Amino acid sequence: MYNNINTDNLTIQHDKENKRFTMAINDEIAKIEYELRDDKMYLTYSEVPHNLRGKGYGKELVERTFEQLTKEGYKAVAVCSYIKAVARRNENWNSIIE
Repeated sequence: MYNNINTDNLTIQHDKENKRFTMAINDEIAKIEYELRDDKMYLTYSEVPHNLRGKGYGKELVERTFEQLTKEGYKAVAVCSYIKAVARRNENWNSIIE
């Protein structure tokens, strides 16, 4: 089980120029990179800084990215294995994630 993490101050940023979503955690940056093809966003890579792994930040990053995709009206394809795993665990994301 994850340690109790404070997620209140975590926000997702969509950096369209660099095709990624970022989330600042203290002084570190977690990210999801993507490619746009055929009106879909292909989520290709996710990364949480080494010292923050295993604490629940990765799941938080993915779920907040999914929320942002919903707000922006995107459909997405999970290419990254971790993103796929998080999507499979929550049926709420079936409408936007392939």
